[in-house]
Parts: sequence; structure tokens; C-alpha cells
Amino acid sequence: MKALYIEEVVVVQKFFNDWWAETQRVCWSLFKVMLPVVIAVKLLDQWGFNELLADFLAPLMQAVGLPDSMSLVWAATMLSNIYAGMLVYVQLGEPLSQSQISILGAMMLIAHGLPMEVAIARQAGVSVVFSLVLRIVGAIVFAWLIKLAYEFWPQDQAAELLWQPDFEQATTWWGWAQEQLLSFVVIFLIVALLLAVLRLLRVLGVEALIAWCLAPVLKLLGIAKSAMTITITGITLGMAFGGGILIDEARQGRVEPKDVFSAIMMLSLLHSLIEDTLLILLLGADFNAIFWGRLLFSLLLVALLTRLLNHPKLSRLCYRDMREKPAG
Repeated sequence: MKALYIEEVVVVQKFFNDWWAETQRVCWSLFKVMLPVVIAVKLLDQWGFNELLADFLAPLMQAVGLPDSMSLVWAATMLSNIYAGMLVYVQLGEPLSQSQISILGAMMLIAHGLPMEVAIARQAGVSVVFSLVLRIVGAIVFAWLIKLAYEFWPQDQAAELLWQPDFEQATTWWGWAQEQLLSFVVIFLIVALLLAVLRLLRVLGVEALIAWCLAPVLKLLGIAKSAMTITITGITLGMAFGGGILIDEARQGRVEPKDVFSAIMMLSLLHSLIEDTLLILLLGADFNAIFWGRLLFSLLLVALLTRLLNHPKLSRLCYRDMREKPAG
């Protein structure tokens, strides 16, 4: 009886030791990417790069049925995050119809936080150029498809702004640094919790059950079962969490490179599905367009790209094997 108790203690201790080691490894691989990127983004904002990018993007706005001024919203979103884009939109005070805010929201949902999220994808082995093209072109194509849909089913009523952001951007470097430190602490805590839950699901066999249920969808997308739970984590919670864990899985060799690539493509187009969708809804967007439309668009595009990029020469241009090579 005593021997059985000792064995159980050893198993539990190993569980927590492995969990803590993995948490440190995942967060280190994530934070060493995030820290230089957030500093670079802050400097670009200080130097007025947002306005330059907005001027460049203005002609694209007309192509999807939006006023030129909305280029500033999308530029802020791409360089920073959706919250920053919302703040710019509210400050502009230019009313849009529900169809227009849905189109703008679609672009914001697919292409936001690019410096950070593209850097995370790169650590998982995906080409920076491919990631940028996928996110930016994907956002424009998705917005254009929604514009076409609204030509058949118009939504001309004014968008109802349900919430005005009450946060203020930090005006000093010290205030900004405090915000970033808090966000890093929150990310660490969430990653630690996620890894504990994922390990527990694996032990209880729930992960295998979920994989079996989703097997048809995974097969369509070209994503192996080994990357399934991580992909779902990223889709629901965000690129930083799913992508951060995926980087570690790729380097440890637990997920094949082509499956990492497929999963990162999916996360690039469809992540933080709940939070981000709610944020855009608060601007007055159409739920069907930004939720079901984005879901369908992402599934079809990833299914198509995994087949088109299956050729060895093309795949080498888009992603590389990040598995750690054995010493010697």
C-alpha cells in the first residue's frame, strides 16, 4: 500500500515538474519574440509610420466600398491590435452603414497585430512573406466577398456603436512599459493554465475523443490529430497562446512540419474567435458576416492552400522544418 502511494506521488510530481518545465520553455520562446516586436511597434508609432501606411492603403478602401479614412483604422489595427483600431474608429467619428462596418471588421479580424503574430508564425517555421501575404491579401479578398454579398442582400441601416472604448493609450514610455509588463504576466498565467489543462485532457483521454470527433474537418484542412488541440486553443483564445505552444511542439518534433504549417495558416486566419468577434460586434457589425463568413472563408482557404502548396518546391518557400537537431 505504501509502495503504491509513493508511486502515485512520483507520478503527480513528474506531472507538475514536466508542466512547469514546458511552461517555462513555451513562454521563453514566446516572450523572446514578443519583446523586441512590441518595442519596434511602439517606435514605429512614435515616428508616424501609421499615417504613412494609411496613405498607402487608402485606394484599397474604395475597392471594398469604404471611405478612404478607414485606411487609418486598418493601419492601426495591423500594426497594433483590434483595440487600437477601435479607438481610431471612434475618434474619427465617421458614421458607417452596417454593411460597411462589417467589411471593415472583416479586414480587422484577419489582419491585425501583424508584427507580433507574423513573428510568432516565423518561430514555428512559416515564412514571413507568406504570412504577410496570407493575412493582408486574405483580408482584402474576404472583405471584397462580403461587399459582393451585400450587393445582393443590402444592409443599409446605420451601424449602431454599442460601446465606446474608455481606455486611454499610455502617453509616457513608463506607462507603456507597465502595460506591456502586465500583459506579459497575464500571458504567462494563461499559458501555464492552458498547458496544465492540455496535459490533463491527454491523461484523461479527452484529447483523443475530441480528435476523433473532428477527424473529418482535420482531414479536409490537412491538419494531423497531433496539432488538433493546439489549433483549437488558438482558434478560441488567440494566436499568442496557440502559436506559442505550437512553436514548442514543432521544435520538440511532436508535430510534423507540414501539420505545423497547416495549423499556423488556420490560426493566422481564424484565431481568438470569441473575443475578437465580440469586439467587432460592438462596433455594429453583422454577426453572420464576421463569424460564419470568416469561419467558412478560413476553412475553404486553408483546405485549398494545403493542397496547392503540397509540392516540395513550393512548401520549401513557405515553411521550414523547426525540429531541433540532435547534438553531434
